[in-house]
Amino acid sequence: MIYTEQSSKNALYIIVAMASSTLTISGKVLGKSQNLFTTWQMDLPVASATLAELLSLIVRSEIQAFQTRQADRRLTQVLGLVDIEAGVAVGKVSSGGSELDQEIDVQGAIETALQAFQDGFYLVFIDDRQQEDLTAQVDLTSSSELLFLRLTPLVGG
Repeated sequence: MIYTEQSSKNALYIIVAMASSTLTISGKVLGKSQNLFTTWQMDLPVASATLAELLSLIVRSEIQAFQTRQADRRLTQVLGLVDIEAGVAVGKVSSGGSELDQEIDVQGAIETALQAFQDGFYLVFIDDRQQEDLTAQVDLTSSSELLFLRLTPLVGG
Protein backbone atom coordinates (compact mmCIF):
# COMPACT_ATOMS: atom_id res chain seq x y z
CA MET A 1 0.00 0.00 0.00
CA ILE A 2 1.45 3.33 -1.05
CA TYR A 3 0.14 6.76 -0.12
CA THR A 4 1.63 9.97 -1.39
CA GLU A 5 0.42 13.16 0.23
CA GLN A 6 -0.02 16.24 -1.91
CA SER A 7 -1.33 19.63 -0.94
CA SER A 8 -3.91 21.41 -3.02
CA LYS A 9 -6.42 24.18 -2.67
CA ASN A 10 -8.93 22.09 -4.61
CA ALA A 11 -11.28 19.46 -3.25
CA LEU A 12 -9.85 15.96 -2.75
CA TYR A 13 -11.59 12.94 -4.22
CA ILE A 14 -10.79 9.49 -2.91
CA ILE A 15 -12.59 6.64 -4.63
CA VAL A 16 -12.84 3.23 -3.02
CA ALA A 17 -14.01 0.52 -5.42
CA MET A 18 -14.70 -2.94 -4.05
CA ALA A 19 -13.51 -6.02 -5.96
CA SER A 20 -14.69 -9.28 -4.30
CA SER A 21 -13.53 -8.94 -0.68
CA THR A 22 -10.87 -6.33 -1.45
CA LEU A 23 -11.34 -2.57 -1.47
CA THR A 24 -9.39 -0.80 -4.18
CA ILE A 25 -8.72 2.76 -3.06
CA SER A 26 -7.70 5.60 -5.35
CA GLY A 27 -7.85 9.36 -5.12
CA LYS A 28 -8.40 12.35 -7.36
CA VAL A 29 -8.19 16.09 -6.85
CA LEU A 30 -10.95 18.18 -8.40
CA GLY A 31 -9.67 19.86 -11.56
CA LYS A 32 -6.62 17.59 -11.90
CA SER A 33 -6.31 14.74 -14.38
CA GLN A 34 -3.71 12.71 -12.50
CA ASN A 35 -4.36 10.52 -9.49
CA LEU A 36 -3.62 12.00 -6.09
CA PHE A 37 -1.82 8.85 -4.95
CA THR A 38 -1.05 5.38 -6.18
CA THR A 39 -4.04 3.05 -6.05
CA TRP A 40 -3.92 0.59 -3.16
CA GLN A 41 -6.03 -2.30 -1.92
CA MET A 42 -7.40 -3.28 1.45
CA ASP A 43 -9.00 -6.57 2.48
CA LEU A 44 -12.59 -6.10 3.58
CA PRO A 45 -13.48 -8.47 6.43
CA VAL A 46 -17.22 -7.67 6.25
CA ALA A 47 -19.76 -6.80 3.55
CA SER A 48 -21.93 -4.78 5.92
CA ALA A 49 -20.87 -2.29 8.60
CA THR A 50 -21.75 1.13 9.90
CA LEU A 51 -20.13 4.08 8.20
CA ALA A 52 -18.04 4.68 11.34
CA GLU A 53 -16.79 1.07 11.27
CA LEU A 54 -15.88 1.35 7.58
CA LEU A 55 -13.99 4.61 8.13
CA SER A 56 -12.21 3.02 11.10
CA LEU A 57 -11.10 0.08 8.93
CA ILE A 58 -9.66 2.48 6.35
CA VAL A 59 -7.80 4.50 9.01
CA ARG A 60 -6.38 1.32 10.59
CA SER A 61 -5.25 0.08 7.18
CA GLU A 62 -3.47 3.37 6.41
CA ILE A 63 -1.74 3.32 9.82
CA GLN A 64 -0.56 -0.25 9.23
CA ALA A 65 0.79 0.73 5.79
CA PHE A 66 2.60 3.73 7.31
CA GLN A 67 4.19 1.56 9.99
CA THR A 68 5.33 -0.94 7.33
CA ARG A 69 6.94 1.85 5.28
CA GLN A 70 8.59 3.16 8.45
CA ALA A 71 10.06 -0.28 9.21
CA ASP A 72 11.29 -0.63 5.60
CA ARG A 73 13.17 2.68 5.89
CA ARG A 74 15.22 1.28 8.78
CA LEU A 75 16.98 -1.11 6.39
CA THR A 76 20.03 0.15 4.52
CA GLN A 77 19.83 -0.49 0.77
CA VAL A 78 22.47 -0.51 -1.95
CA LEU A 79 21.36 1.92 -4.65
CA GLY A 80 22.02 1.44 -8.34
CA LEU A 81 22.22 4.17 -10.95
CA VAL A 82 18.49 3.93 -11.73
CA ASP A 83 17.62 4.29 -8.00
CA ILE A 84 19.89 7.32 -7.64
CA GLU A 85 18.46 8.97 -10.77
CA ALA A 86 14.91 8.35 -9.54
CA GLY A 87 15.80 9.92 -6.19
CA VAL A 88 17.38 12.94 -7.86
CA ALA A 89 14.22 13.37 -9.95
CA VAL A 90 12.05 13.68 -6.82
CA GLY A 91 14.65 15.66 -4.89
CA LYS A 92 15.73 13.07 -2.32
CA VAL A 93 18.17 10.18 -2.59
CA SER A 94 17.82 7.84 0.37
CA SER A 95 19.45 4.49 1.01
CA GLY A 96 17.47 3.87 4.19
CA GLY A 97 19.11 3.31 7.53
CA SER A 98 16.78 5.81 9.19
CA GLU A 99 15.87 5.35 12.82
CA LEU A 100 12.23 6.30 12.42
CA ASP A 101 9.97 5.25 15.23
CA GLN A 102 6.99 7.56 15.18
CA GLU A 103 4.31 6.42 17.62
CA ILE A 104 0.73 6.58 16.36
CA ASP A 105 -2.34 6.77 18.55
CA VAL A 106 -4.64 4.53 16.50
CA GLN A 107 -7.76 5.34 18.50
CA GLY A 108 -6.92 9.04 18.37
CA ALA A 109 -6.50 8.89 14.58
CA ILE A 110 -9.86 7.16 14.20
CA GLU A 111 -11.54 9.70 16.48
CA THR A 112 -9.98 12.55 14.47
CA ALA A 113 -11.26 11.09 11.18
CA LEU A 114 -14.76 10.60 12.58
CA GLN A 115 -14.78 14.09 14.12
CA ALA A 116 -13.64 15.60 10.79
CA PHE A 117 -16.60 13.87 9.11
CA GLN A 118 -19.00 15.20 11.74
CA ASP A 119 -17.53 18.71 11.41
CA GLY A 120 -18.03 18.63 7.63
CA PHE A 121 -14.38 18.67 6.57
CA TYR A 122 -15.18 15.89 4.10
CA LEU A 123 -18.23 14.15 2.70
CA VAL A 124 -18.66 10.44 2.02
CA PHE A 125 -20.55 9.02 -0.94
CA ILE A 126 -21.21 5.30 -1.42
CA ASP A 127 -22.53 4.30 -4.83
CA ASP A 128 -23.24 7.97 -5.60
CA ARG A 129 -25.36 8.40 -2.45
CA GLN A 130 -24.22 10.79 0.23
CA GLN A 131 -23.75 9.20 3.65
CA GLU A 132 -24.70 11.57 6.46
CA ASP A 133 -24.94 9.30 9.51
CA LEU A 134 -21.94 7.52 11.05
CA THR A 135 -24.28 5.00 12.71
CA ALA A 136 -26.09 4.10 9.47
CA GLN A 137 -25.57 0.59 8.12
CA VAL A 138 -23.58 0.49 4.86
CA ASP A 139 -24.00 -2.55 2.63
CA LEU A 140 -21.22 -3.02 0.08
CA THR A 141 -21.24 -5.18 -3.01
CA SER A 142 -18.44 -6.26 -5.33
CA SER A 143 -19.15 -3.18 -7.48
CA SER A 144 -19.55 -0.61 -4.68
CA GLU A 145 -17.58 2.63 -4.76
CA LEU A 146 -16.86 4.92 -1.87
CA LEU A 147 -15.95 8.54 -2.52
CA PHE A 148 -14.35 10.86 0.04
CA LEU A 149 -14.86 14.49 -0.92
CA ARG A 150 -12.68 16.74 1.23
CA LEU A 151 -13.95 20.28 1.44
CA THR A 152 -11.30 22.99 1.42
CA PRO A 153 -12.34 26.42 2.69
CA LEU A 154 -11.59 29.39 0.47
CA VAL A 155 -8.70 31.63 1.48
CA GLY A 156 -10.00 34.67 3.31
CA GLY A 157 -13.56 33.43 3.58
